[in-house]
Amino acid sequence: MRTDGLAGWRALRHAVCVLVAAYMLAPLGIVLIISFSAAPFLQFPPPGWSLRWYRSLFDDPAWVDSIVTSIEVLVPAAAASTLMGTAAAFALVRGRIPGAGLILAVLMLPLVVPTIITGAGLFGVFRGLGLNGTLPGLIIGHVVLTMPYVVATVGAALRGLDPQLDAAAATLGAPPLRVFRRITLPLLLPGVISGLLFAMVVSFDELIVSLFVSSARVRPVAVQMWSNLRGDFDPTIAAIAALSFLFALLALLGEALARRRAAGLHT
Repeated sequence: MRTDGLAGWRALRHAVCVLVAAYMLAPLGIVLIISFSAAPFLQFPPPGWSLRWYRSLFDDPAWVDSIVTSIEVLVPAAAASTLMGTAAAFALVRGRIPGAGLILAVLMLPLVVPTIITGAGLFGVFRGLGLNGTLPGLIIGHVVLTMPYVVATVGAALRGLDPQLDAAAATLGAPPLRVFRRITLPLLLPGVISGLLFAMVVSFDELIVSLFVSSARVRPVAVQMWSNLRGDFDPTIAAIAALSFLFALLALLGEALARRRAAGLHT
């Protein structure tokens, strides 16, 4: 009886998980279907199938410029946040820094403070520095938002590493830099890659801060989508949404592979 009850509970739990996942993914599935619609407006179910909205997406200079701008922001922002976040995580976890808990809390603030407050603060600072509406301003704003993800991911990976491995290499005569490069970094690399991928996804999808510090000439994809939705929009918005989903899906698959590799290294 107990075994039957446990099996029934597991089946119910799995059913609830499937229903919740279906409920959350159903709108996304509808958007993906509409992106291949032949209708001249948003219509579900579509009357036919076509790639016209993907062609329209890449034929429109406004969409192409926004995609290029997002890439120009994403690459340096993700790289900078990964470098600085990894260094900060290493110093906070392995170093003996007074007030490390307070410093970590300050670094995590962008995850707690409403994004609109962060955007308004950056707007005020950038206005005095002349960075509003510029590519460097967007990059700095995205670094502020994405670095906490790297600090959290790399910090968790560091706490899972055995510090005795570094100590063993040091006792064999390896200097600190070589210990980090030959021992710590290879073991930490899956966590660093996970943080990098999270930073890329967050940067690509960021809207609120981008609205505050972007301009008509420097406009990432998220802002262009927002502007399009406020006017007369067509299924082109579904096409760019489908591509954004594909980008996030590939990043999550890469993060899952990195975690699997990390689990293999630790076993």
